[in-house]
Amino acid sequence: MAGRINDDDVKAVRDAVPIDAVVSEYLQLRNGGGGNLKGLCPFHDEKSPSFQVSPSKGLFYCFGCQEGGDTVDFVMKIDHLSFAETIERLASVAGITLRYEEGGYTPGRQQGERTRLVEAHKVAAQFYVEQLGSPEAEIGRAFLAERGFDQAAAEHFGVGYSPAGWDHLIRFLRGRGFSDKELLLSGLAQEGRRGPIDRFRGRLMWPIRDITGEVIGFGARKLREDDNGPKYLNTPETPLYRKSQVLYGIDLAKKEIAKSNRAVVVEGYTDVMACHLAGVTTAIATCGTAFAGEHIKILRRLLMDNSGSEVVFTFDGDAAGQKAALRAFEDDQKFAAETSIAITPGGMDPCELRLAEGDTAVAQLVDSRTPLFAFAIRHVVSRHNLDTAEGRAAALEAAAPIVANIKNSSIQHEYAVALAGMLGILDTQFVVRRVGQLARWNRERGQRGGPPGRGNGSYGRGEGGPQPGRAGQPGAAPPAPPGLRGPALNLRSPAHRVERELLKLALQRPDLVAPAFDAYGADEFTAPPYAVVREVIAEAGGVASADKEYVARVREAAPDDTVRALVTELTVEPLHTRRDPDEIYAGVQLVAVRLAAVNQRITEIRGTLQRLGPQADPAHLAAVQNELWVLQQYGQSLRERGAAAL
Repeated sequence: MAGRINDDDVKAVRDAVPIDAVVSEYLQLRNGGGGNLKGLCPFHDEKSPSFQVSPSKGLFYCFGCQEGGDTVDFVMKIDHLSFAETIERLASVAGITLRYEEGGYTPGRQQGERTRLVEAHKVAAQFYVEQLGSPEAEIGRAFLAERGFDQAAAEHFGVGYSPAGWDHLIRFLRGRGFSDKELLLSGLAQEGRRGPIDRFRGRLMWPIRDITGEVIGFGARKLREDDNGPKYLNTPETPLYRKSQVLYGIDLAKKEIAKSNRAVVVEGYTDVMACHLAGVTTAIATCGTAFAGEHIKILRRLLMDNSGSEVVFTFDGDAAGQKAALRAFEDDQKFAAETSIAITPGGMDPCELRLAEGDTAVAQLVDSRTPLFAFAIRHVVSRHNLDTAEGRAAALEAAAPIVANIKNSSIQHEYAVALAGMLGILDTQFVVRRVGQLARWNRERGQRGGPPGRGNGSYGRGEGGPQPGRAGQPGAAPPAPPGLRGPALNLRSPAHRVERELLKLALQRPDLVAPAFDAYGADEFTAPPYAVVREVIAEAGGVASADKEYVARVREAAPDDTVRALVTELTVEPLHTRRDPDEIYAGVQLVAVRLAAVNQRITEIRGTLQRLGPQADPAHLAAVQNELWVLQQYGQSLRERGAAAL
């Protein structure tokens, strides 16, 4: 693995690739006023543009779905890449050679090695595709035809054929300038008695691509009886290929998964092909390994941990399929998405189902899915004798914890009632109480430091603000900063609008509010999220230190992704003035926020005086009265003199 990318190189990449040039490759942008550009958001469906790009700040923000960030964030989100992958892609566009640190990385050499391995796989994939048309590959073409796949389907998925000889691919790649060392390292070749030989021989070949569409490995299906190898042979672990981190079809399915908020997990290459051809274009499969933690991470990035998302597992209806389904259920809590299961009829896989009953049957299979909770409950209950009181009690104790794990309380209650009926227990409330008791224990364990479950979120927002679960990193929504928990705040209400406008000025036009803004305390902002943003600006050096990197420093100083999203939103949102903002406009906002804070303090002091009463200590009473008089005079001055009184 490469080490960490040099920080200076990361900064050079960010500076070298304008955000409007990158975004324009994905959607049409037009003038949005105030130096901003606008267009239809690529992250959610909308009819009128709410997606804003600020070329001068290098940021984007959608006021419809709250996605936002800089150029790197945009590429990560739209192409579903990691941070390092994004920097490498943008560096390639900008012509910047990256340096890597840590991990024994030799600058230049390892990056070149990866590039060579990717190129070798690309050439190999083309070679295999060409070989599928050869006379020898008739057996491979027949295999595809028997499963309902024509030439167009094979071309769409890049299916090819590896010749049966020992070194056909090796000789071809040598002719293209690849060394034996590179071929062995790539997994395309293996050591033979007299040197390297082709790893794949006489097999139908599926290229395995990463999420960016680069070929990083192959899956090979045995075709002949005299082939003593396994039915499916995959690329071994290589610098490019880690089977636990690869999902077949993810490059084709990623955009539809992100758009529809649904992923369908099947078991094999032909199942993915069948589903896609039947219109289920969110289908993916693991590559010779069980669906596990690293695969979950990939899907979480695509599904954005949206509680409205869904992962549908398809399994054969036999015992092995049901066992696989229960393994999937064990990982259910790692998703924010809901998980469901679709059991194929008659033990058929999706490929066989399509061949037997057509495309519609495959689509109906997914539509007929059952929540994985329901499947797991029925499976647990079926193992007990419900004809006896002892069996019913044992079934309740086994199934109740499953119901208690359901985070949605209303759905949990419905399942508890259904469980009572399933068990034949007439006292429904007894079952409901037992489930509730277990759920409370779960919550208490979580509060004592156990792993957070679904639904723990940060502070709410009204129209246009960050929402729980919208954080940029996979996983549960980040915990709220201190003081931000509680009811949702409508940060666009008139009561908070002037504070919002002042923070927008501090981020977009710091020159207009400097140096006065830096004297404002966080307590002068009545909305807790705005108070946190004020603190973040101070941590970044304040408006007086604003330079080219000012906004980037503020975003980096944010304590979590939720606050960072709010900073991005305030930086991109147009100011509420039809003319160019000037010192007069900025002064009005500064005065309004300060005056509101003064009036609030005056109200608090009057309350204090009322509580003290006539029996109060004279010195204390005089001090409080003096503070009230000073504030009243200051408030009067602000009303009369405006910004000059600050």
